[in-house]
Amino acid sequence: MQKGKIVNCVRDVAELFPALYGDDAPGQYTRYERLIARFKKEYGKTGYMASSSGRVEVIGNHTDHNGGKAVGCAISLDTIAMFLPTENGVITVKSEGYPDVIVHTRSDTALPKGSSDALVAGICDGFLKRGYRIGGFTAVTTSNVSGGAGVSSSAAFEILICEILNFLYNDGRISEKEKALISQYAESAYFGKPCGLLDQSAIAFGGITLLDFAVKGDVFPTPVKCDLSEYTFVLIETEGDHKHLTGEYAAITQEMGKVSAFFGKDRLIEVNEDDFYRRMPALKKELNGRAIERAIHFFEENKRVETSAKALQEKDYALFLRAINESGLSSQTLLQNVFPAGDIRQPIPLALALAKKYLTNGANRVHGGGFAGTTLNVLENKDADYFVSRMSEIFGNDRVLPLKVRTVGTTVL
Repeated sequence: MQKGKIVNCVRDVAELFPALYGDDAPGQYTRYERLIARFKKEYGKTGYMASSSGRVEVIGNHTDHNGGKAVGCAISLDTIAMFLPTENGVITVKSEGYPDVIVHTRSDTALPKGSSDALVAGICDGFLKRGYRIGGFTAVTTSNVSGGAGVSSSAAFEILICEILNFLYNDGRISEKEKALISQYAESAYFGKPCGLLDQSAIAFGGITLLDFAVKGDVFPTPVKCDLSEYTFVLIETEGDHKHLTGEYAAITQEMGKVSAFFGKDRLIEVNEDDFYRRMPALKKELNGRAIERAIHFFEENKRVETSAKALQEKDYALFLRAINESGLSSQTLLQNVFPAGDIRQPIPLALALAKKYLTNGANRVHGGGFAGTTLNVLENKDADYFVSRMSEIFGNDRVLPLKVRTVGTTVL
């Protein structure tokens, strides 16, 4: 992609839309025109533009935090920004629907955790720790990466800020992996939310990527060369509430950790699977059944990730869809992250069951952390309109999101 062009009107970047948005390229004109107009009204001129997508966890449910593998992909929803450098060292980000972010890069004043200001400050600190330069800029952003859709709006914002600093002050030399690592650092150390690397990596690398987390604190990406243009991903927001589910999420990591600790290991990736089953009599006496079942899910899910990546490379879409369905069944019965304790509403299993009724030759599974949030549905384009229509009648138009794979990572246009 051509980079570094001051954008005066939509036609300056419209030729890049197909790579970013696929069939929805024509629908982006209004978004860009509004953003350009807002920036010009605010600052009296136009600037550079950048785009950072959301992401989908295609397969690999709760594998990353134990050193496993996952397939992630960038999607056709994004956060876009118009920006220009400043000489005062102040970063100002004006985002629709959110308070302005103002960070003084020359100040050591601590910012409250949980704020976007702290997140940006953490990214700046991450740049400095790696020997890179930082500086001020003004940016105006707009996003259709919904905060409640499970497509990682926070990671999209983080990688966007990284790419702006990369472009303005580091000659574009910072790698996609470094942007992901810096973003994870900022979210954990400054924002105060411990997180893995899957979200940031899928967004930074773009396309469909096999992500290997075997080395703690690192990620090794392998692009999955395939053509999913004949398939549509549909996310369904189930309206579940995450606020009271911290304990549920923590229990997954804790219980998997107890299994690995039984073998004297830190993570399940370090445990030999044959040894796991060989020592099952003693393991069963030591730990509860759910912890063991969750470990079984980890071992089997890791294999499914490899199977899925290979199936996509070889255009064996039937095998790919079968792996998605098997992942969903394993998450429901072994990982057990679809039924929150004491919750009789059960939004995730309900969405999965209803979607099965209308998924012609498709597949679905819980998406992301589980318990509440979203489900992922994969089906052929020819069946997508009917499926989206039926699901929208049940869940609402704004909660059923048809998506396409985006081939480009976070970029300055």
